[in-house]
Formats: sequence, C-alpha cells, structure tokens
Amino acid sequence: MNSLTASRTLAVVDYGSGNLRSVWQAASHAALDTEWKVVLTNDAKVIAQAQRLILPGQGAMADCMQELHASGLLETVLQAAQTVPLFGVCVGMQMLLDHSEEGDIDALGLIAGQVKRFELAGRRQADGSRYKIPQMGWNRVNRPQSHAEHPMWAGIADGSWYYFVHSYYADLADPAHCAGETEYGARFASAIARDNLFATQFHPEKSADQGIALYRNFLSWNP
Repeated sequence: MNSLTASRTLAVVDYGSGNLRSVWQAASHAALDTEWKVVLTNDAKVIAQAQRLILPGQGAMADCMQELHASGLLETVLQAAQTVPLFGVCVGMQMLLDHSEEGDIDALGLIAGQVKRFELAGRRQADGSRYKIPQMGWNRVNRPQSHAEHPMWAGIADGSWYYFVHSYYADLADPAHCAGETEYGARFASAIARDNLFATQFHPEKSADQGIALYRNFLSWNP
C-alpha cells in the first residue's frame, strides 16, 4: 500500500521493523464502519498527508532506530509528530524518548526521558516466584489522576489488563507525561502522553477488546 488520496487516513508507519501487520489489522478492525482508511505504508507522501499515525516497534531499540533512519522516513515522522495525533506502540513508545540503555542509542527526543533495563535479579513476586525479564504476559494498567479522563481512555475501565513483552521501561523526566502505570518490581510508566502524542509499552493489538478500544478512541481523539 504505497499511495492513497483519501481524506481520512490513519497511516501505520512501515519502516521495516516492528509488529506491523498485526497492528494494521487491529487498527483496521477498530476503523470498521467509520470514515477512516487504515494503511500500512512506507510512502513518505502518504505519511505526511495522513491525519493519524501509528509508530509500531518490536525487538531491539537499536534495530528499530537503525531501520527508521535507513527507511528515509525519520524526518517525515518527526515533522508529522509536530501536528497530527501519533500513537507509539511498544518499542514505538520507547522511540519517542531521548535515549535508550539498550544499545546506548539516541531516540527521537519527542518526550523527555530515558529507556532503562529492568533490574530485578533475585527479587520475587508476591506469590514467591522470581521476576522474569522480559516481562511477558498480562498486567494491569492504572491511570494517574492527571490522566484519568484522557480521551484515549474513554470507555475503558481503570485497571484494565493489557499484554506486555519487554525488558526495558520508560523513565520519564516529567511525571506529568505518565498516562498509565503498571507494577512489575516497581511502578513504571506503561502509557505516556504529551499534547498530540500518546504511546503504550503494552501491545493493544494483543490485548483483546480493551486494546481495540484504544485504537478506536485514537480515531476520534482531537488533541
């Protein structure tokens, strides 16, 4: 899908990395019976003209950043992120921050913060089992009071369960940018928000109805 002229376009950025097709399929499902067209695209013109962007990411941060640079889409994404709603997913959320310990690599610098590795060696969970890295499976997302009424959470119960797969987490410079918190050894930001940017460490596309609800809310969100 490399070109589109429709007026209401959600573009899933295909920069050669990330959980692309499942994100596209979930967002397409959320857009059923709406005026939105969801495209998976590496066409800079389509991305620049889209009214919504999803930036997915999966695997190593260094690989994702390298692929984004190599794709030639870096500047297009940065320009679009200044004006249109952008939804970062998993490593796509981490890419919005300043820097990552994984590969000691600079990220996009759109939200101030660092990506750090979980340090959970020898620690045990409430049931006596050891914490495992990566965190893999379902966990709760609770909303801080400052973002309890964020439009992206509309119709979604606080404390809903979402699916995670990650070894690194976001350490935000400004707690006001935390839109969701999760407990795994300590509380960390599992969703972040600033102006027209929203992102989740978890995978909405793997999180059943509450994940589809996030993508559906993204279509109507007008920051």
